[in-house]
Amino acid sequence: MAESTGLTENAVVPFPLASPWPFAPPGEYLRLQDTAPVCPVKTYEGQPWLVTRYADVRAALADHRFSSDLRRDGYPVLAPGQREAVASMPPTMAGMDAPEHTVARRRIQDEFGTARVRAMEPDIQRIVDAAFDAIETADGPVDLVKALALPVPSAVICLVLGIPYADHDWFNGRTTAAFRRETSAADRLGIFTELTSYLDRLIGEKEADPPDDLLGRQIRLLREAGEYDHGELVSLANLLLIAGHETTAGMITVSVAQLLDDDELRHELAQDPTRIPGAVEEFLRYFTIAQQGLLRVAREDVVVGGVTIRSGEGVVLSVQAANRDPRVFSEPGELRIGQGRGHLAFGHGAHQCVGAKLARTELRIVLETLLRRRPDFRLAAPIEHLSCKESINVCGLEELPVVW
Repeated sequence: MAESTGLTENAVVPFPLASPWPFAPPGEYLRLQDTAPVCPVKTYEGQPWLVTRYADVRAALADHRFSSDLRRDGYPVLAPGQREAVASMPPTMAGMDAPEHTVARRRIQDEFGTARVRAMEPDIQRIVDAAFDAIETADGPVDLVKALALPVPSAVICLVLGIPYADHDWFNGRTTAAFRRETSAADRLGIFTELTSYLDRLIGEKEADPPDDLLGRQIRLLREAGEYDHGELVSLANLLLIAGHETTAGMITVSVAQLLDDDELRHELAQDPTRIPGAVEEFLRYFTIAQQGLLRVAREDVVVGGVTIRSGEGVVLSVQAANRDPRVFSEPGELRIGQGRGHLAFGHGAHQCVGAKLARTELRIVLETLLRRRPDFRLAAPIEHLSCKESINVCGLEELPVVW
């Protein structure tokens, strides 16, 4: 191992690191940023490198010498069943490198561009209002995980993909279970197989008469280009279904919890809603719910932070640690509107989250609506007593009980 880390081969950090509180990254990250910003860690399977400084993480995310191909030898494995699940499905856009990734992303980027997302805002507002309408009819404490955080992004991704909303409880349960740490390898593989079978049937039905939704438009576009592949579209739908609601649901839970716990911030945003987009950016930086990081494997020898990472070695790029780097953010441990600019919560480079605009819009509309309609919401339990989901990578809350 590299001498510059200050570690010996026997001083390997166990990963994932334990968080001292559900909404705080491990304090060990700060020590590692100072003493061993690129260091070996022991994961479920293997010994990749953990990268924690903002500059190093950002540079590596933009470096084509690191591969996103989940099938490559050396790609980090964080949970049982991960390797088997990947092998059972066709490659997704998230697991491709250029030039295949470039082509696949170009096909759908307009679906999540500014114009398309702006056109969706009335539908998103209608979905959020419907959730609040249902909440306001309830008596006693209401769990905003079940009543708001899960149904809103589920309904939005159903709208985008043209999935019957009646099926949202079914796929919510499966995607949540797929990313729990305690889920066995066999169960995780079974869940992905079920989701794939469901989407295979759904897309097969759309092929007869492609509708005006993302999947229908892709069918028509690829047929016209002579490039249509049923299996590839199933894989794309799988990726968007999972990424399109699990992460956004997690962000809604932690952001709303923080807002309801901070009277000063809640009052400030209620008085000046123009500050809500800035609050969204700071929530994204502060929470960075992709807790375990973004995974890559070196395609050739690469020097990162003064450490040589050899070809075939995996890396865990901790965007959570990077977003708390005091070299970049003046008060990294404090939630301060205005300092979130430049965060890496959506990644960086060619694989930056294609749905970032949609996720930002959903979170903004949820917060705007909450402050307009229910500024009297209060947490029904102290924030430190809220239970965090034990997920492989995406942070969130098990429950978010509120009263008014």
